[in-house]
Amino acid sequence: MNEFAYPEKAKNKQPQARFPRNLLEKLMQGAESIGIASQYQLNMFTPTLFDIPRNLSFLIGAVDADRSLLGVTLSENAATIIIVLIAIGILGWGYYRALPFGKLGILAWLQSVSLMTPWLLFFGLFAVGIYLNLAGILLMLVASTGLYIYLGKKLRAAGEDALLRSRAEKMVSSADASSEPSNSEPGKTEVQTATTPQPELVPVPAEDLKAIQGIFGIDTFFATETIPFQDGVICKGNLRGDPEVVYGRMSASLQERLGDRYRLFLVDNTDGRPVAIILPSKNDPQQTTLSQKILSVVLIGATFATSLETGGLLLGFDFFSEPLRYPEALPIALGVWAVLIAHEIGHQVFAKRHNVRFSWPFFIPTWQIASFGAVNRFESVLPNRKVLFDVAIAGPAAGGIVSLAMLIGGFLLSHKGSLFQIPADFFKGSVLVGTLARVVLGDALQQPIVDVHPLVVIGWLGLVITAINLMPAGQLDGGRIVQAIYGRQIAGRATFATFAVLAIASLVNPLALYWAIVILILQRNLERPSLNELSEPDDARAALGLLALFLMIATLLPLTPALAGRLGIGS
Repeated sequence: MNEFAYPEKAKNKQPQARFPRNLLEKLMQGAESIGIASQYQLNMFTPTLFDIPRNLSFLIGAVDADRSLLGVTLSENAATIIIVLIAIGILGWGYYRALPFGKLGILAWLQSVSLMTPWLLFFGLFAVGIYLNLAGILLMLVASTGLYIYLGKKLRAAGEDALLRSRAEKMVSSADASSEPSNSEPGKTEVQTATTPQPELVPVPAEDLKAIQGIFGIDTFFATETIPFQDGVICKGNLRGDPEVVYGRMSASLQERLGDRYRLFLVDNTDGRPVAIILPSKNDPQQTTLSQKILSVVLIGATFATSLETGGLLLGFDFFSEPLRYPEALPIALGVWAVLIAHEIGHQVFAKRHNVRFSWPFFIPTWQIASFGAVNRFESVLPNRKVLFDVAIAGPAAGGIVSLAMLIGGFLLSHKGSLFQIPADFFKGSVLVGTLARVVLGDALQQPIVDVHPLVVIGWLGLVITAINLMPAGQLDGGRIVQAIYGRQIAGRATFATFAVLAIASLVNPLALYWAIVILILQRNLERPSLNELSEPDDARAALGLLALFLMIATLLPLTPALAGRLGIGS
């Protein structure tokens, strides 16, 4: 059985000054009541949102005395510095990319800076041992949000000015061209130009616009107004029939008239009325570039390294400090990768089934739970919200099934003398895991210490990775699921609510803060609209989506003391 006590030299080791005094005092309190490591109190490992992997790294195996008592290793500090440097590099690259776009590009870049600056300051100060209190953090966030909103207003104003100037220049050039044949009557031309209002310029060629107008009809979509929009047009009007049937007929007509040059979108307007948007196909999502594929490979390597680090922490050593011990951490790392690979295969299989291109995965490494999962993007326009739902839920379903199989299999294989020994109270950290543990392990959870098979730890990690990707925010799998079922407006509100929950959770656990930053920088925006946004997924898909969200909550939410007592978990 692994010992929880630190080596003898740890008793005389002075704690590092960067840790708060009250936390150190709590750490050194006695734990005789549960009979483990009398100079350490295991009650400090209160199971809360995201705490599971972090606490396991304390509870499983012997930990070297030279480490911080809070588990903040040199590798973690190095990782924090690396994150800050990468963020600064991203900002520098963004500035370089923004320069060719002039004022608009700089304003957009400054918006990114306003979002990232509070987190850069927080992590930078954290790396040197300076901790901001709640008031300081809130002040930075409020200032950042205010600056972001201000820059957004400036950006929209500058964009409107640029658009008006562009239209004015085109109108002037068009007027000059039309006045050339009538040089014999310059006075008449000047008067006509001055007194006749110019129609709003439509960016679609006249012959294409005529063909587009031909796809509308009184039995499909009766168009009443045509408005220029980006490189295409918006057609307001009245939908006459089932959205799926109407879209099929109009799309086929557009394909017959103009081939693949334009895309037809049926979406809800801001007032809730359906509109038809026609855009050139050149605006379709771009495929993954060579440099992006190289980045994907680099991130795979980095994530494999953090998987070994996670395995090492669970076994009581730091992989980055002792890399030659990688064979010990390799089984856990491979188990985590089985979950990650199953997740990505699920996405790719359903994307191919629906003839949708899906990008290479960009894994997000983290030393606490090995990986946050992967960032993916669609490389083709989605036909409808059903396809968005199917591709989004396929990944978590595959990864979740593999994780559950490992967890339950680990419970069944657990016996006295298994590799890992953890306090029974630790199973209170998850409603789902605690309930399954009670069903399989039974009265064993009433003992202070429970021996478990390594598959339990791997399966639990896999469930956490799957659950955080099911959070209903932006372009996470959960955000895509909510957008597919309920539409963009509800998905936007769910994203805001998720950020609020993560902000609260980050006050007690930095892992929630890291994940919030990843979402904020990489995946905060909603998925682009599908071609037919008006047709909703069927009831079976809606029920499956709600089940996935329920399992996400059950995985991350701890058991209440009352419920844990009824289940007979812990003392």
